[in-house]
Amino acid sequence: MDIQLLIFFIIGLVFLVYGADILVAGASKLSLIIGISPLVVGLTVVAFGTSAPELAVSVQSAWAGQADIAVGNVVGSNIANILLILGIAAIIAPLVVSQQLLRLDVPLMIGISFLLWFLAFDGIISGIDGLILFTGIIVYTVYSIRKSRQENNPAVEAEYEEALGDVKHVDKSTKNIAKQIAFVLVGLVLLVIGSNWLVDGAVALAKYFGISELIIGLTIVAIGTSLPELATSAIASWKGETDIAVGNVVGSNIFNILSVLGLSALVSPQGIPVAESAIYFDIPIMIGVALAALPIFFTGHKIDRWEGGLFLFYYVAYLVYLIMLSTEHSWLEFFSAAMIWFIIPLTALTLGILAWRMWQAKQLAS
Repeated sequence: MDIQLLIFFIIGLVFLVYGADILVAGASKLSLIIGISPLVVGLTVVAFGTSAPELAVSVQSAWAGQADIAVGNVVGSNIANILLILGIAAIIAPLVVSQQLLRLDVPLMIGISFLLWFLAFDGIISGIDGLILFTGIIVYTVYSIRKSRQENNPAVEAEYEEALGDVKHVDKSTKNIAKQIAFVLVGLVLLVIGSNWLVDGAVALAKYFGISELIIGLTIVAIGTSLPELATSAIASWKGETDIAVGNVVGSNIFNILSVLGLSALVSPQGIPVAESAIYFDIPIMIGVALAALPIFFTGHKIDRWEGGLFLFYYVAYLVYLIMLSTEHSWLEFFSAAMIWFIIPLTALTLGILAWRMWQAKQLAS
């Protein structure tokens, strides 16, 4: 085994964790200095930055005339963002869900997921479709920042007063702003480099232990482009920055569809072809995951540890299904039937009961 790849694996892990740590620290302080909420920073700066691997892979592939992998890259990352990343972040610490997310960002994430499905039904995401999507990310970013600066400034100051002291004494000089921006940029660079080295090392380790390339592709590589989001949300959850943890996931999903696919379609000479399997399986799964998250988001406006565990369970089940499907495993039919007729209905019933009890409690309180 190449010892150099093993060293890269270890260094990549260190870069990933340290990069996420300074990114979260820089982003949270930057939000206070420039007067916008940590949620909006998570939805924009952090989310867009941690989606850099998806953007680089998809745009480069589209430019080279191999744009067909762009849709799978985005859809797979969006599924992982909710089930894997929110799941792990919630297990580390329960995540409080902001009212803004419930009113605007989560419904928008679901809406643009349906829009992607609609645009993909003719089998291609054209340049015009790409322009529509990319225009959406510009409008969303400008609106989010302007709305936060107009409405949330007092809330931002109150939120950080206890943690950082009197906000009037916070250094808002150009030098300090540049310092926090530098932290954010360095954190993003370390995240991207760390995730690449970690994936390369993990693939080498997996091959050394005789794991097939198919399994490596469906697991290590599939999760690899989501490692920056995973590290950032996990560290943010650990440090109590739940707005950044949740905003990073929701913002990344919005960015992946509007910007990654939008830019990819714009630079691709013939648009982005969409396979039938994506139209009839992968994109509906992505939409289903987004819709399934709504009851959990609404129950107490908090994602508890057991709900994070539920997310993680379904992601593992999704990976197992993909592996069984690709290998034509003999247990595939049994596994599918168990998920469709038992596990999923039981989960839906449990969440429905929780939502009903929460609604009744609110009615009694009012």
